[in-house]
Formats: sequence, C-alpha cells, structure tokens
Amino acid sequence: MDFEYGIIGGGPAGYTAGINLASQGHSVVLFEKEYLGGTCMNKGCIPTKSFLHCAEEYARIKNASEIGLEVEIKKFDFSKVIEKKNKTVEKIRKALELSVKNSGIKVVYSNACIKDKNTILADAQSYSVGKIIAACGSKPKEIKGLEFDGKFILSSDDVLELDHLPKSALIIGSGAIGTEWARIYSSFGVEITVVELAEHLIPSADIEVSKRIERIYKQKGIKFYLNDCVEKIEGKTVFLKSGVVINPEIILVATGRTPVCPALEGIDILGDSAGEILLAHYAIHQAKEYSTGIPFKKDFTPSVIYGEPEIAWVGLREQDVDESYTKTMLPITALGKSWCDDATDGFIKIITKDDFIYGAHIVSKEASALIHTLLLVMQQKISLEKLKEICFAHPTYSEGIFDIICRIKN
Repeated sequence: MDFEYGIIGGGPAGYTAGINLASQGHSVVLFEKEYLGGTCMNKGCIPTKSFLHCAEEYARIKNASEIGLEVEIKKFDFSKVIEKKNKTVEKIRKALELSVKNSGIKVVYSNACIKDKNTILADAQSYSVGKIIAACGSKPKEIKGLEFDGKFILSSDDVLELDHLPKSALIIGSGAIGTEWARIYSSFGVEITVVELAEHLIPSADIEVSKRIERIYKQKGIKFYLNDCVEKIEGKTVFLKSGVVINPEIILVATGRTPVCPALEGIDILGDSAGEILLAHYAIHQAKEYSTGIPFKKDFTPSVIYGEPEIAWVGLREQDVDESYTKTMLPITALGKSWCDDATDGFIKIITKDDFIYGAHIVSKEASALIHTLLLVMQQKISLEKLKEICFAHPTYSEGIFDIICRIKN
C-alpha cells in the first residue's frame, strides 16, 4: 500500500479531510485535475465576492454626491476588475497550497480514475491506497434548450471569463448564483432581467425574504418574471412562456449545480459529490466530521447570499410552520446604525416557540455575520430569556437581535 488515504478532488471537502488526516499521522495522496480550492475558491465564492466588492464600490462612487463629493468618472476599465479578481484568487490559493504542502500531503495534479476500491490511476501510474475518498465536487447544471455555448448561453463558470461588461443580461434562476450576478451586473449599470420558474425570487428562502428582494429589485430597476421560463430561442431573441420577448446580449443559466460522483461501492463520498447541501461550508464541516469525529448538525447549515443588502437564514421558514409558532419581525430602520450607513432596507425575522428560536431570517447589511449569533443560540438551545441577559453594543446591527427578542410577548 502506497498511501493510507487517496483523495480525489482538492476542493473544500478534499483538502479539509486531507489536512486533518495528515495531521493525525496518516499518509495521504490528493489528486486534483486543475487547482486546489475547488469551485468555491476558483470559480464560485471567492471570485464572485471580489466582483461584488468592485461593483459595490463602483455604485458608491457614482452616488458620492449624496455626501457632498462631486466625482467625474472619465473612464472605467473592467479589465482591472478582472485583474483584481484573479490576484485575489491567486493569493488565497497560494496560501492553501502552502498549507497542504506543509501538512505532508502528496498532491498529484492530474485527472484521476478509480480502478477499484483500493487503486487510483493517474498519469499512467497506479496508486495503491487503503481508502478512497471521492470529493469530486459539482458542475453547473445544464437544462434542455439552454445548453452552454460559452458565448451567448453561459454557465456560472463561463461568466467569470467574460472580458467585458455586457450591455444586457438575462439570468435564468434566482438562487444564490443568479441573485449575486444580478446584483453585480446591475451595480455596474448592466440591464438585467431575471426569469424564475417558482412563484417568488429565491424560492428556498423565507417568503418574507423573497418578497423583500422582489421589492428591492423593482426599486433598482431589475426586471423579473415569476412562474415563467424560456420557451424558445431564435438567434439571440428569447421567447418566454408568458409571451414576453427579450433580446439580451448574454444569457446566464444559474439554475444550480449537479454533483460529480463516481459510482463505485467501497469508497467514501464527501462534499458536493454527496449531493446533499452544495455549499462550501457544509463540505468543510462534513469533511471535518469524517476526519476528526467532531459532529455538526446538518439542519443548522446557514445560507448566505451576498451583495447589498446581504441575505442570510437558518432553520425553519414561515411556510414551514403552523400557528403554534410565533413570527416576529424587526425592520432594520429601527437601528440607528442603519441610518448612519445608508443601509435601511431590510429586516430581522425570527420564528419562535416555547421560549426558543427555530428559524432566523435576515435581510440587512452584515447579515452574513449576524446569522451566526442566532445560529449559536438555536444550536445550543439558549432560551430567549437567557439571551436577554446579554449586553449588545450600541449602535450596531447586532443589537437588533436584542430588540427583536424583547418584542416577543410570552
């Protein structure tokens, strides 16, 4: 046996499991066909957040007159945005590569093929391993009639490679990928149309979250069509089932991702390949549980959609519960900090029963941080009465958590 563990895939699940196993003294070989970091670091979370940051800064500069600053934008070079994204990804990836190297893992940059449950083939070489872990990730989901061509019909991978800003874009799907790209492009002045098959935007979110985002889209001039889909495409003209005709410069198909998973008994499957919750932090904790035995509760996996305002939620939604639960909402306008930041659009909503929180939903600046306070309360079963004993700083967004629990009538 050459190695105790052979891991296929260097994304969040693969490198987390590998580093933990190697730290315990196990011999590990990791196979990666492209770059360490997987989709999240190279084609997902990290590059899109870099784009979002640039888009938000661009929008702020355009509105600088609101604070008495007169700015004339003489030129906008989108290639610099791409350059910043590439540098950001490269810096983070190099840090990961160094961490993996220092852990003692042998990395083989090659396509890997599983011969049997104890043999991996790569670069015409055979590797004998005690256990195979498949962490092969996922790929953009393709739907009939909207097959990717990399030019007009783009996947979430393809859109990262565009070297220019399109004048208009049709986005199919309003999940995390679709919503973040709608926000990125809209902030840069691109004309956006979103088509969603469900009754509301972000169908996996709480109904109040969906309705608020729909209102924000209307305010920002982002067009969207619900209960609708693409019926046909002729040239670059798109016909929706509702009869609406759209002529976008590009189409971004953002209908989710599909697992890449080898079908073979006797191997362990982690991350997106497992087809459970396709999120990087879920993959990391799944791999940590596998490699260290530290458990995590899958039902308490938070969801976050970035941009302005951020969107975050965990636990039960309004549409999941009956009348025995209490639903309480605090508008972000109740917080002084939101007025200071010109970030008054949003709310904090919690779903409670018998003095405990079972669901939390936030649309607000800093929602990605706020959700973890409520997640901690929920997972550790801290009662509302106990939570009231905590002193929250003022002025902050987090004090909204204190405000909202004080509004609940027992």
